[in-house]
Amino acid sequence: MPPETLTPARILETTEDVLRRYGPAKATVVDVARALGVSHGSVYRHFGSKAALREAVTQRWLDQSHTALSAFADAEGPAEPRLREWLAGLFAAKRHKAGDDPELFATYMVLVGENSAVVDRHIETMIEQLARIVEGGVRDGEFIAVDPAPTARAIWDATNRFHDPAYAAEWFRPGIDAAFEAVCDLVLRGLRRA
Repeated sequence: MPPETLTPARILETTEDVLRRYGPAKATVVDVARALGVSHGSVYRHFGSKAALREAVTQRWLDQSHTALSAFADAEGPAEPRLREWLAGLFAAKRHKAGDDPELFATYMVLVGENSAVVDRHIETMIEQLARIVEGGVRDGEFIAVDPAPTARAIWDATNRFHDPAYAAEWFRPGIDAAFEAVCDLVLRGLRRA
């Protein structure tokens, strides 16, 4: 059987496994290459440096949120339930990542700290998705006339407790779901046309 083709996706999957096993401080490109059964030069042909590889892993992780949430942002129908579903989807995704694979989540927090430009682009994308929902609500007369971009940023900031990894320890505490619903209700009440 011929060896599996070395692709960026395969390298990133293997890098996640290596990071999970060794952590970000000890994982090396040589470890990734060894796990793939190739030379480290083969990995460097796809990713020019260890920093580029770590940035790509971070980007891949954050992109998973973008894809799932864009379905809510781009869906047809009333804006209010789409906004609530988007916020709930983001909270669920973050909780899932933190709870189901805590070692990898901790690793990503280190990588996120190293790759602020990647995180900034992620936040920009998330706020753009929120703005599309708000814009649709304003256009269809569901929401009061607001400027979608700054309103989306305000929603992002108001719901920070439910998506910022700094609050991950709170995501599994009793009462967190009720707190989330209360914040969603408040945000939606503030947007609703009287």
